[in-house]
Amino acid sequence: MLEIKNLFCSINNKEILKGVDFTINPGETHIIMGPNGSGKSTLASALSGKPGVILTSGSISIDGVDITKENPTKRANLGLFLAFQYPMEIPGVSLSNALRLAYNNKTYPTDQKLSPVKFRKYLKEKAEILGISDSFLERNLNEGASGGEKKKSEILQMLVLSPKYVILDEVDSGLDVDALKKVFGAIRDIGDVGDIGIVVITHYQRILKYITPDFVHIMVEGKIVKSGGSDLVQQIEEGGYQKIDVRE
Repeated sequence: MLEIKNLFCSINNKEILKGVDFTINPGETHIIMGPNGSGKSTLASALSGKPGVILTSGSISIDGVDITKENPTKRANLGLFLAFQYPMEIPGVSLSNALRLAYNNKTYPTDQKLSPVKFRKYLKEKAEILGISDSFLERNLNEGASGGEKKKSEILQMLVLSPKYVILDEVDSGLDVDALKKVFGAIRDIGDVGDIGIVVITHYQRILKYITPDFVHIMVEGKIVKSGGSDLVQQIEEGGYQKIDVRE
């Protein structure tokens, strides 16, 4: 279980998150929506331990292990994965080499390592799901890639590392229709495994064409103000966030 309790966070001395309570159980798929500036991406950054996001109060735990003060590496080794809204470019490091090193150094679910030959076969199997070519695997990580290519690269990393809990920060932005189908098909498939908790941060109703969430949460001004089912997304589409009744 990924559990967030009464989380307060600030960036540059400005309070962004103002008491977030949120629990993701294995096998659940959650969607977080909200207007621009509501704190959605800050929540993702706080969960991953991104430098510059200061946790001033509250706690974060993974399967009972408190990670509130842990660095991003420790969080990742406990099975937490974040697909960034704006993935970084890393010159001089190919996508395939970066993933092989990451895979062989992870500590979940086992510490089993793969030889370069076996890992290459494993990587190609995952890449084929997303329609990623061999030549793309040898390109420097995200360098010179389009927005859509970067998002597909993030999802490939998710498939290869097979984490316990996945935070996807607006991975649907910048994707064309074909890429959307492949990316969210992969997300749906990994969710169908049954023991991976998934959180999708998005602005768009269209993802409901590709995945069926267990819960939808509305975030406004640094707080989750309402939670419910898929019908919440339709309410937002029809009347905007101002029409959501947070008293229920």
